[in-house]
Amino acid sequence: MQTLLLDRTTWDLVLDSGGNIAVASDPYSIAQDIASAIRVFLGECWYDTGKGLPYRQHILGRAQSISIFRAQAEATALTVPGVATARCVITALGTDRRLGGAILFTTTDGTTQSVGF
Repeated sequence: MQTLLLDRTTWDLVLDSGGNIAVASDPYSIAQDIASAIRVFLGECWYDTGKGLPYRQHILGRAQSISIFRAQAEATALTVPGVATARCVITALGTDRRLGGAILFTTTDGTTQSVGF
């Protein structure tokens, strides 16, 4: 599959050498789609308001277990076409309330990769 290529720093569209909107192909496109899916707030997608994590409803400003977030992130990653398995690894939860980690995933063709958040 292909997806629009996003700049890793600004998360904005990128142009190719011909000045056209760049596209990403597998397996990077799957990793980028997982990262995008985890960044979406529930209800934020205009054409499918059921997509995304319930950040406002159940995550931000709530005292909840890391295991609940981990399960929600893994379930969201599994909704991306081409993902066979997904495991969320939390690498940081600082006093500044910043959460860091990665999704380790395997595609349906057996490729294993990770994408940070």
